[in-house]
Amino acid sequence: MKKISSLPAFLLILLLGVLAAGCATPVESIENPGATLAEVEKVEVYHFHATRQCTSCIVLGEYTEETVNTYFAPELASGRIVFAHVNVDLPENREIVEKYRPTGSSIWIGVYDGDGFHKEEDIKVWYRLGDRDEYMTYLKEVIEKRLAGDLS
Repeated sequence: MKKISSLPAFLLILLLGVLAAGCATPVESIENPGATLAEVEKVEVYHFHATRQCTSCIVLGEYTEETVNTYFAPELASGRIVFAHVNVDLPENREIVEKYRPTGSSIWIGVYDGDGFHKEEDIKVWYRLGDRDEYMTYLKEVIEKRLAGDLS
C-alpha cells in the first residue's frame, strides 16, 4: 500500500488560515470606526417628541435632560454639548427635524468631528426607562464615548 503524505493537507490548511486571517483584518477595521478616533468638536443630544406625549415619552426626555445636566454641565456651558427637547410638531423646529429625521419620540445623538456630521438614534434607552440610575449610567457612557470620538 502506498503511504499518503500529510504535508500537502497541512500546507492547504495553513494557507487557508493565513488567507482567512488576512481577510478578517480590513472587515474588522471597517466595522469598528472607533479604531481611529477623530477629534470631536460638538455633540448634540436631542429628545424628539410630539405635542402630545405619553408618560414614557415624557420620562425619556426627563431622564436624558437630567443625565446631561448632571454629568456634562461644563460641556453644556462651553457649547461642546447641546441638549434640547424638540417638538416635531412646531414649525420653528422644521430644520432640525429635517436634519435628524426622527420617526417618533426618540433620543438622537449627533457628533461633529473632522470627518463631518454623524447622527444616530439610541433605541437602547427605551429598555432602561424602568430604572433611572441604569438609564443615566448607560446614557452617560454613550455620551462619553461620543465625546472621545468613539462612534462604534
